[in-house]
Parts: sequence; C-alpha cells; structure tokens
Amino acid sequence: MNFKHIIKPARVFAIAALMLTGQSCSHLLDEEVVSGISSNYLNTPKGFEDGVNSAYSSLRTYYATQLGLTMTEFGTDIYATGADGGYKGFHFYDTQMNPTVDYLGTLWDEFYRGINTCNAIIDRAPNVTGVSDDIKKLRIAEVKFLRAHYYFILFQQYGGVDLRLTETLEATKDTKRNTDAEMYAAIIKDMTESIADLPATTGQYGRITKPIAEMGLAKVYLTKAYSTQKAADDFTKAAELCNNVITKYSYKLQDDFASVFDEGNIRNSEVVWAIQYTADAITNVTNNTNPVNSGNNLHLFFGMQYDVQAGMQRDILNGRPFKRLRPTTYCTEVVFGERVNDSRYKKTFKDTWLSNKPGKDLKTAFDDSKTTVTFAAGDTAIFIPGYEMSKEERAKRKYQVLVPSKYSEALFPTLTKFFDTKRPDMTYEPGSRDFFAFRLADTYLMLAEAQLAAGKVKEATDAINIVRRRAGWPGKKDAMEITQAQTTFEFIVEERARELAGEQTRWMDLKRWGNLVDKVKKYNPQAAANITQNHLLRPIPQTQIDRSAKNAEGVSVFAQNAGY
Repeated sequence: MNFKHIIKPARVFAIAALMLTGQSCSHLLDEEVVSGISSNYLNTPKGFEDGVNSAYSSLRTYYATQLGLTMTEFGTDIYATGADGGYKGFHFYDTQMNPTVDYLGTLWDEFYRGINTCNAIIDRAPNVTGVSDDIKKLRIAEVKFLRAHYYFILFQQYGGVDLRLTETLEATKDTKRNTDAEMYAAIIKDMTESIADLPATTGQYGRITKPIAEMGLAKVYLTKAYSTQKAADDFTKAAELCNNVITKYSYKLQDDFASVFDEGNIRNSEVVWAIQYTADAITNVTNNTNPVNSGNNLHLFFGMQYDVQAGMQRDILNGRPFKRLRPTTYCTEVVFGERVNDSRYKKTFKDTWLSNKPGKDLKTAFDDSKTTVTFAAGDTAIFIPGYEMSKEERAKRKYQVLVPSKYSEALFPTLTKFFDTKRPDMTYEPGSRDFFAFRLADTYLMLAEAQLAAGKVKEATDAINIVRRRAGWPGKKDAMEITQAQTTFEFIVEERARELAGEQTRWMDLKRWGNLVDKVKKYNPQAAANITQNHLLRPIPQTQIDRSAKNAEGVSVFAQNAGY
C-alpha cells in the first residue's frame, strides 16, 4: 500500500474539535465539523490506525509549502526576495514580522494539533483492543518521533514552548513556556525511545523508520552542541547516529547530483525520509484551515519572470513563476563560484530557456547588445551564463543573454530542484512531488560537521569528499576532493549551501551555528541594518498570547520573545 494515500489531512475523530493547548472557546467553536465520528473511534482498531496516519499530516504544513520555505530560506545569506509575494518581514527582519503574522499562528496551531494527535495515540494505545502489542509498540514509536520532531521545529523557531506530553481533551488557559533544558530532555527522550522500537525498513514508504529517527536525533544533538545546554559528548553522539544511517542500511548517494531531483526518480537510494504528496487534491491538503494552494508547491517560488520575455510564454515545463526567492550575489558568485570541477551550479539552476512562442523581430528587454531577436520554435531564447559576458560577445548570440549585472528581483537564476511537470495545466498550483526532508548527502555533511568539532579532521574530510566527488563533472572528481587543511567550519557552512540550497535547511543551520546575524549582515543587504540577536527566535503568535491566562496585572503568563 502506498502510504501517501492513507495519510488524511483532516482529523477523522472528534478530538480534532478539541485541540489544542490554550485555544480559546471561540476558536474551538469556529472549527469546521469534518466528521460525525465520536472521539471513541480512536479506541477502535481502524480508528487507531487512522489516528496514527493523521499524525503525519501536520508535516505538510511546514514541508514543501510557502510557509515552511518562508521560515527556512528567507532571511538567510543565500536567498533574497523576488519581485512578488508577501511575508518579506521574514527576510527584512523589520516590523512586518510581528506576532500577528498568520504564518506564525498557522504553524503553531497545526503542529500542536499534530502533537495532540500523537499524545492521544500514546495515551489511548493500552486500552485499544483488536490491535496486537507489536503493532501498538510500532505505532507509538512512530508518533513519538513525530511528536519530538514537531517540538524540535517549534523549539528552534520560537524557543521554549508549552511542552504537552499527554492528550489535551478540552480548551485550557493553563499554559507555560518550558525551559531549554526541558525541551531538549523531552525531545531526546522521545526520539531515543522511538529508535529502540522502530524497524530498519517499512513496507509503507513514508512511515518513520529507525534511520529516520537516528538522523532526526543527530540533528537534535548537533543543535544542542552549540547551545547553552551543550554536553561534551553531543558531537560524538551526533556522529555515531550519522554513521549508523550511512553504514547500517541500504542508502546510497546517487551517482549524479541532478538525478536526486529527477521527477522520474523520486524514490531513489539517497532519500532517507520523504514527506509524501500526491495528485489527489483531497489527500494533498496541507492543513485543515487553509486547503487552498495545497500539495508540494515549491515549484512556484523560485522561478524568474521568463514568461513575458521575447519568444517565451508560460508553460507547464518551465513552471509558473511566482518570483518569491532569488539567489543572493554571495550564493551565485561565492557559494557556487567554482564551476570548472563542480557540477552543482549547472545542475541546481536553470540557464537555458527554449522558445515556445516563436516570432520575428521581437523586442529585447534586458540584453542591451541587440534590439530585436527572431526565434523558431525550440530555439534558445534566454541564456544565463552565470558570469559577466561582454556586450560584444553577447551581440554574437541570436538570443538574449542575462548576465549578473542585469539580475533583478524579476530576473535571476532559477532553482530547478522542485520543478513539477506533472501538473495538469500551466496555472495549477498544487504539486504532487514528494519532498525530501532527510537525504543521505545531508547525513554525510552532518557527520563531517560533528567529526570536525570532535577533532577528527581526517574523518570529517573523508565525509565531505564523498559528497564532493559525487558532485564533480566527469573527469573532474579527483579535483573536487579537499585536503585536511581545507576542512574548516566555514568550508562546511558553504558546502551545505552548495548541496542543500532551497531545501528548507538554511535558516535552521545558521541559527544552530549562531552565525545568522553575522551572515545576514554580510550577505543580505536588505536586512543588514535591521537584524539583531532577538531575531534568532520568531515572535510567539499573538493568538497564543491572547489565549493564555493573565496575571494580576492583566499580562499574559505566556511571555512574548524579546524584541517583539
């Protein structure tokens, strides 16, 4: 059975209307009734399985959505804002990012729904009849990982939150913020316990397995190692877990970097954990409150405005360009600056557009080396060389050449990792591609980071070189290897950007390392004057502040983060 078809984004039992921590009565009454099935349904064998499947659906609020992308790629060193779209306060770090921004509340509410579903499964499992103890143990292990993963993302985005580890059955204003130590302890406990009871593989692709939980816990230990809660063995534990994922299972790097994201190769050997999507519009809903624009829609946000240029019109192949994110100069010229040996610039960004609207004597726009162009169908219409080609050289070309000095918020190198050519028409927004939350190249780079920090420079170098050799052009793989002297923390910072650009890791990486402010000041001129250490945390949603109990002075007991 394909697991993606049994994950239902709507909660199928009455508990959906009772969630969640600190929700006001008016909010609860506004919940849409999605089923007449009572809460007791969860206590049946079918209800128990449906409940577990439902616990996965909150992942779709964060992964492969504009919300998740905004909170993980905006406001970093490698991506800037495009011409269109909102939520730019997450990039500018200005007053546009405030507690009333709906994305903040949406993530908060949907993750707590997922958490409470996990809590219900764990609490009720002992009393569910008709389900074997082995299956119960397995499903509890799955949801313990999910609960910990939801809490880990909330913790990194907002700081200490309300750590609820039992089922919430009714609205309550009794809420508090747990400490960093309490957050780490609960997350590590859940993930450790899940690893013990999870299988190495699963017959239902997409379910949590032991290597997924090991990689998730490795990320937690890496993060903790840089925090105020760090322990002397955090890096060592992270390295051991990464080594498990690499050596104990059947994962293997794809031979070609481009093949990782090939639409015909979705379930490839490099994918450790995929968040599943489908062409089924009902199953694809990303969350209960906003079913519009569901599915994996990352294909929308990295595209430049190719469709109004000479010889071009919008089509399914080249995508619907929302122009939300464009690579920074640092990204294109430094991170991806070396292209003789490294294939990842060419295989990450689209550089050639073929005419799908042929015509004669069409006016040029951005290429000042010519005034008109003429195209037959399939001719090159736009080329992005990635360097400052001279006007004289551009004049020899029969197409428009977009050089770095002409990049703008509308015209820029376009990330191709998430292109979705399976959409039914050129305006269709929901995508059906799975999103790779964890993949093996990330595991190798995490291993290198942990080993370098633990003083094992040779081992760190070896891990990096495995990723770099794969990225080399044919005949250039030896030249891609670095020496131990080149294995520095800064090299790993940039190597992760080269390998994982756009994959919803960058903000969390910079926040983990503690260099977010420094990187933004250096490479994000739109935010350099605004960002402060306060921006290492997002604002607590105003809805949560309002829902919480008040002290004698009428102030919410759920404290807002500093600076907001």
